[in-house]
Amino acid sequence: MLLVLSEEHKEHLGFLSEVDSAVVGEFGRIAVEFLKKGSNPKIFEGAARKLSVPAESVQHGVEGLMYLLTESAKLMVSEGDFQDSVLVLGFSEELNQLLLQLYLENRKEIRQILGKLAPSLPHYHNLEWRLDVQLSSRALRQQLKPSVTLKLVLEDGPSLRARVLQTDPSTLQHLIQELERALAELKSSHCRRVLRNIK
Repeated sequence: MLLVLSEEHKEHLGFLSEVDSAVVGEFGRIAVEFLKKGSNPKIFEGAARKLSVPAESVQHGVEGLMYLLTESAKLMVSEGDFQDSVLVLGFSEELNQLLLQLYLENRKEIRQILGKLAPSLPHYHNLEWRLDVQLSSRALRQQLKPSVTLKLVLEDGPSLRARVLQTDPSTLQHLIQELERALAELKSSHCRRVLRNIK
């Protein structure tokens, strides 16, 4: 999967071609460090003084590199796709190889950091259901009252939580239709285009 880089992002990464390869390597280390601990404006100012450039240029370069590495790691971009994605930036072959090396060395660590940043939401573990039908009663003869009872077990970290839900079959049928419609919408070209732009 190729990365789609915006013009602004390409402009920010363009700063990397103006500095030495050792500086790009240091920027890569700083970018990974910022993912762990957050950004530090003093580092930008110090690097800007050493390079005799505005601190904003250094900040944009590091943030652009951080975005490139995180998006690549998040999407598990292959080596070939990463090289093709970086090729549009017009960098030298040496700089392209350096960026690839930075990505390959830090991909696993960046994915671990992103995994820790993601919110921990409960997810499906098991579902049990039962159909109850009251065939008749003395008060209401000839009336059926079916109900569906669901026991939804959710996994929330190491623990399991159960939720008991009860509904009638027509509401359950409506819910199933809405979920099927949502899944069908997810496969539409418009939705895929939106999801691709969000990533």
